Amino acid sequence: MFPNPLFAADDLTGGYFWLAALAVAVVVLFAGFALLLINRYKRCPSNRVLVIYGKVGGGNTSKCVHGGAAFVWPLIQDHAFLSLEPMQIEIPLKGALSIENIRVNVPSVFTVAIGTQPEVMQQAAIRLLGSGTKEIKEQVEHMIFGQLRQVIASMRIEDINRHREQFLHNIQTSLEPELRKIGLELINVNITDIGDESGYIEAIGRKAASQAVQQARVDVAQQEKMGQIGMAEAEREKAIQVANASKLREIGMREAEREKAVRVAQLDKEQKIGEQTAAFERESQVKSAEREKAVRVAQLDKEQKIGEQTAAFERESQVKSAERDMRVLVADANAKAVAGEAEAQAAIAGTQATLQFKQAEAYQMGETRKREAEAAVQEAQNRAMAKAALAQAERVEAERRAAVEAPAKAEKAKVIVEAEAEAEKRRIEAEGQAKATFARLEAEAKGQYEILAKKAEGLRLIVEACGGAQQAFQMLMLEHIDTMAQASAQAIANIKFDKVIVWEGGGNGNGHGGQTSQFLQNLARVMPPMMQVMKDIGGVEMPEYLARFTGEGAVRKPAVDGGVKTADA
Repeated sequence: MFPNPLFAADDLTGGYFWLAALAVAVVVLFAGFALLLINRYKRCPSNRVLVIYGKVGGGNTSKCVHGGAAFVWPLIQDHAFLSLEPMQIEIPLKGALSIENIRVNVPSVFTVAIGTQPEVMQQAAIRLLGSGTKEIKEQVEHMIFGQLRQVIASMRIEDINRHREQFLHNIQTSLEPELRKIGLELINVNITDIGDESGYIEAIGRKAASQAVQQARVDVAQQEKMGQIGMAEAEREKAIQVANASKLREIGMREAEREKAVRVAQLDKEQKIGEQTAAFERESQVKSAEREKAVRVAQLDKEQKIGEQTAAFERESQVKSAERDMRVLVADANAKAVAGEAEAQAAIAGTQATLQFKQAEAYQMGETRKREAEAAVQEAQNRAMAKAALAQAERVEAERRAAVEAPAKAEKAKVIVEAEAEAEKRRIEAEGQAKATFARLEAEAKGQYEILAKKAEGLRLIVEACGGAQQAFQMLMLEHIDTMAQASAQAIANIKFDKVIVWEGGGNGNGHGGQTSQFLQNLARVMPPMMQVMKDIGGVEMPEYLARFTGEGAVRKPAVDGGVKTADA
């Protein structure tokens, strides 16, 4: 009944075989699935667009991926790539009509590429998937030709040639929406040349060159004129600066004098303000002392009233206390009397002793409690009267304090306001006086400056007209010689000469003439220096024969160097 060992070994070997086969099948299946995943997971480079088409879901015909990766399901999806490389398209446009009906040649080069925006990539997947570069260029070329002709037809030739940026902007604005419809975007527009068959642009160039030459000549003449004007202005600025320097020196002196006067006025003002401040503080201290005196008097009156009321209250309290003690003693005496009568009656009437004793005791207790209640009521009344007296005293104190403090505070506020108003008034008056003084001094300085400036200008004109400072000085002295003579005559006008006596005693025995002849000779000797002075100062030359009055027959002539030389007659 034992199992056969051979059959058991065969069964064990068959089990291992099937396990190995199962493991191999699982590994092969897993490797195939991994290989499938690797093959169907597509990565998109940055210069391409991955287009997954088939069943992509979301109601779209395709799914576009740029610069990423996506899994392409087998059987239900497939994929393709769109290149993002730019495409250059040459447009040899000729004979396009402008707004002026002039045919224009505009050869240009356009650079386009597939856009990377989601909606543009979708349009490219729909319109361009599977198309070659040549086919795409043909589509775009027709679109560019049409839009470029349309833009040229809306502009003048001068605007196209002069405003290139506006021309390019119009081309982009017109062409980009059309390119986006097929999934493209405009990268660059290069206009190689602009020309026309009629020579209009060449004529415009010659006109611009001629205008530029003329403008250059005008600019040269303008610069030469500006140079001359600049030199004249420099001379004028030099004269103005010299005059301004003189003016500033005079103004500085005037300002120094003005600041000195202002400083003196300010010091006077500060002295007056200090005196007023001291007077105000003195008055304030007096008022404060008076207020403290009034407050102290009121406080003493209050303490006196409070003392009187306190004494009256204590006196009434003592009276009430004595009355209360008297009532208690009377009650006690009555109680004792009733107790004695009860004991006597108890001794006489033994049978009724207990009853009468209880009645007496009850009566005593009732009277005692009655008296105690009355005393408590009276004590409460006394306490209420004391509180009322204290409240009355406090009220009287507050009324008197208010009656004393209110006028003092009002007087204090009035004094402060008046002092502040007076100080502000003095300050405003001082500021007004300072401003008036400053304005007056400034006006005087300006007037003096104008007078001196005009006088200097007049003297300059006189010197220029006379040909030199010496000639001008002589002319001015001649103009004022009548004033000098008048002043000399005025000096001796009030002197009265009753008579003139000439006392001549003849010669003195030495062969010389008398005093009169000597006086005339001395006068003649004085004439040459006077003539020289008149010549130097007034430019007046007197005849030489006026000097021939000397007794020796000599004539004094003015020397060239300003001295006097003598020559024989």
